[in-house]
Amino acid sequence: MNTLGQRFRVSTFGESHGAGIGCVVDGVPAGLKIDENFIAKEVHRRRGGQNRYSTPRRESDEVEIMSGVFDGLSTGAPIGMIIRNNNVKSSDYENIRSVFRPGHADWTYYHKYGIRDYRGGGRSSARESVARVASGAIAKILLKEVGIVCESGIYSIGAISAQELDFQYSKENEIFSLDKNKQEIQKDLIDKARMNHDSVGGVALIRARGKNGKIPIGLGEPLYDKLDATIACAMMGLNGVKAVEIGDGIKSSEIFGSENNDCIDSNGFLSNHSGGILGGMSNGSEIFVKVYFKPTPSIFLPQKTLNTDKDEVICSLKGRHDPCIAIRGSVVCESLLAIILADMLLLNLGAKIDHLHKIYK
Repeated sequence: MNTLGQRFRVSTFGESHGAGIGCVVDGVPAGLKIDENFIAKEVHRRRGGQNRYSTPRRESDEVEIMSGVFDGLSTGAPIGMIIRNNNVKSSDYENIRSVFRPGHADWTYYHKYGIRDYRGGGRSSARESVARVASGAIAKILLKEVGIVCESGIYSIGAISAQELDFQYSKENEIFSLDKNKQEIQKDLIDKARMNHDSVGGVALIRARGKNGKIPIGLGEPLYDKLDATIACAMMGLNGVKAVEIGDGIKSSEIFGSENNDCIDSNGFLSNHSGGILGGMSNGSEIFVKVYFKPTPSIFLPQKTLNTDKDEVICSLKGRHDPCIAIRGSVVCESLLAIILADMLLLNLGAKIDHLHKIYK
């Protein structure tokens, strides 16, 4: 489906080489001050700098707000936004008009729908994620009202993992690396992959924190809209994501309960192996999510494949592609976490009868 959320609902539309990418954000409370400059900055973060670590495709990514905002405030109506495509080069894909690119969604989309949009994958292109970032910016503006901040950075490139985490530093370097001591090694690995006409995978780390580090307790809905389950679902719905971990994740399966449990004293939790979520609800600690991206499937090496006539052919790609999708993907994951928390925040308003009493005195 093309919609995420229940109370804070985001629906996206558009294709990689179509007229543009857009979104409709429904459920935004009226009276929220909408900072258009902030939305623009968020979208430009996803675009990446003019450097060798991101795609050479240069879109201006100007966000046009079409509805739902008047005099700088949300009206309570759906907020419609569009980002027009201005730098398409569909001719780059003419040679693969009928060829299935290995590692891409071409194969599955064609067999499901019977239509082949060869122009960069159409709807399955990661270009769609710009709408998630635009809508995520609205979510962040809402979360700011209650002191919640979402942050992200690159934890690892290939097997080169961070030993220290500095979310402020991640905002200041080309690949959003969390560890200043690993950044150059990670960049070298990306360069090596790019020069070999190849690509490399990576892991993004996303954090949500609140006032004094605390997230409101109880965000998440049992049993089938648990916070961690919703996070995993949304992140796995992003192109190129192959795994998601909450807190210690896989490591939790390798240790004893006495090591994994987060003990509590009068000051709160003494550790955060759970990643801030217990029983599918936020427990007040910071939320930590690791998102694992596969290597960019668009590589410039000859690869065996089939065409739509089922002939064996060699796929030779042209075009403009990221050598590591995890870098820009980290910004999208941060936006997705913001959307989920905004939705859970609004869903939580009806959790207690006291909440209704406060609204309808």
